[in-house]
Amino acid sequence: MRAGICDMVAVARLINATLVIPELDKRSLWQDSSNFSDVFDEYHFINSLIDDVKIIKKLPKELASATRAVKHFRSWSGVDYYEQEIAKMWEEYQVIRAAKSDSRLANNNLPPDVQKLRCRACYEALRFAPEIEKMGKLLVDRMRSYGHYIALHLRFEKDMLAFSGCTHDLFPEEAEELKTIRDNTTWWKVKDIDPLEQRAKGYCPLTPKEVGMFLHALGFPSSTPIYIAAGDIYGGESRMSDLRARFPILMNKEKLASAEELAPFINHASQMAALDYIVSVESDIFIPTYSGNMARAVEGHRRFLGHRKTISPDRKALVRLFDKIEGGTMKEGKNLSNKVIDIHRRRQGSPRKRKGPVTGTKGTDRFRSEEAFYVNPLPDCLCQNESTRSSTSFVIK
Repeated sequence: MRAGICDMVAVARLINATLVIPELDKRSLWQDSSNFSDVFDEYHFINSLIDDVKIIKKLPKELASATRAVKHFRSWSGVDYYEQEIAKMWEEYQVIRAAKSDSRLANNNLPPDVQKLRCRACYEALRFAPEIEKMGKLLVDRMRSYGHYIALHLRFEKDMLAFSGCTHDLFPEEAEELKTIRDNTTWWKVKDIDPLEQRAKGYCPLTPKEVGMFLHALGFPSSTPIYIAAGDIYGGESRMSDLRARFPILMNKEKLASAEELAPFINHASQMAALDYIVSVESDIFIPTYSGNMARAVEGHRRFLGHRKTISPDRKALVRLFDKIEGGTMKEGKNLSNKVIDIHRRRQGSPRKRKGPVTGTKGTDRFRSEEAFYVNPLPDCLCQNESTRSSTSFVIK
């Protein structure tokens, strides 16, 4: 959501357009009726970007019957595409509706002013609504009362598992339920998925049990406070039992706040996710179990704020180790711990340039293989302000 909104800000500038406040997706399994102003600070968004792009709350009445086009912008497109092909549409249309906003702008090889605008939009203009910011800060403060904490983005919810086709550690009837959801969700294009192949390739989120083994192997003590940034875990509390046995201080929104405090947000998944986003960005360590949209956005935001520690699990490597344990050819202990620590030594959010495409890839696959702009906005949007061995601060150029 965040990346798409910010890219449309940049696109509006490239084609010299007035941007109408985006409509949020209401079709997803979340069935969330939230509008932009329910999730984000609309006034701040408009005024923060006033020198870059004109943004209005809704389409003016005089354009209600204007000629308009619904356009699927080409994925990962550069300046020439927008300034030449899309801008020409103004000759025929007065209103252009972007059918999709995700990944419509290239990650690399864009002018510096465009990249800076994307960063201003994402990290300065796109602020959560005041009520969400206030509640998020309260959750952070209450989590801090337990000490330094890990924010664990535990993507083991029904929609994630149905979409990815991952069924490890599930009962047969659960796997069948997820397949039915996937088959009935028309905008999910891939229907037939081999769950064993998905997991072997590292395409599945870690299970709660696997997360417990992972954290234990990394050396975190059982007294480590962990905030679970997630919706309803598929399988409920019983599926969390192994993780909870290893790490008893498992907290979430519902445990940190009363039902009355959460009442304004409880039936709005995007607003609840925004609370998780705030607690995750402010955590001492962030660990995503799957590299989805929110995980990537949080990782990039933490890099922007000074490369706060984010441990990205190598799921493909971990699955091989966990399967050996399950098969009895390896035991938990020092050997496993050494392997896990070694694998993740360079996967902790340290400063580095954004990764380019995988060698040998072509066309769309080449762009898809690149590290996303919002996962690592270095060096385009960051400049080193001052540096010591212990701390580095960054500001927008």
